[in-house]
Amino acid sequence: MKSLNSLVVLAGGASSRMKKNVQSQTVLSPEELQQANERSKGLIGLGADGRPMLDYVLYNAKKAGYQKVYIVIGEKGELFQEFYGGNDGFHGLEVVFAIQAIPSGREKPFGTADALYQAMEQYPELKKLRFSVCNSDNLYSVKAFDRMRHTKSSQALIAYDRDALEFDSERISRFALVKMDDDYNLIDIIEKPKGDEVGKYKDNLGKLRVSMNIFTFDGEKLFPFLKHCPVHPIRNEKELPTALLNMLVEYPGEMKAIPLSEHVPDLTAKNDIVEVKKYLKKHYSKMDW
Repeated sequence: MKSLNSLVVLAGGASSRMKKNVQSQTVLSPEELQQANERSKGLIGLGADGRPMLDYVLYNAKKAGYQKVYIVIGEKGELFQEFYGGNDGFHGLEVVFAIQAIPSGREKPFGTADALYQAMEQYPELKKLRFSVCNSDNLYSVKAFDRMRHTKSSQALIAYDRDALEFDSERISRFALVKMDDDYNLIDIIEKPKGDEVGKYKDNLGKLRVSMNIFTFDGEKLFPFLKHCPVHPIRNEKELPTALLNMLVEYPGEMKAIPLSEHVPDLTAKNDIVEVKKYLKKHYSKMDW
């Protein structure tokens, strides 16, 4: 199978939850509060010398062997281009940008499936490639990126052990569960499962697995399902898991769920800033690009 070297990072969301006022604002500095309220989540300075979250995501991706990164940004994403758009790339990574335009009549982007669709329209080579996709506000490990890059399956996602995630139970209960067959082929992704139904989704090791939105896709197979992705009836967005599951109707057994047990730092709301800063200080005191 041809080597996989391209990564698409979804960074064009509205960051609505990050901008909400929360109790922990009192422990954030004025600069941190300003960035949380004004910047995209992946650009909030959290690490040494104010390094943003996305620096660490790209660092781990490069360590895993990715060479080209497509960052999907919003129409006001100039700061991403300022941080990562140098002519010489970013620490050896080739970085390009796709703009997720907001359709007429909407105030916010049209969701993750639309983000990837617009990126593939702007960079048609993605329609013929295998590539990985991830968020800009989750810090996936080198191991996770390596599994995505070297999977022998044409398409895959990481199925995280829910018990290994270092979040409170209420937050974990909101993560989408991954349903697989005994050979770890993806069958379904269940959003916000009901508490009394959770147990039936355990894998053959007795583990509940969740998706943290890191995938490897076959662009040629996925693209038509992005293009025709239906709008979620409640959230009013075109969501990547919907397109993925519709693709599996036509290509059953196509996507492998790769089990992994580790924590994934998540930057969703202001409450997360302090914890992610502690994590970065502990695990990323040195970065040998």
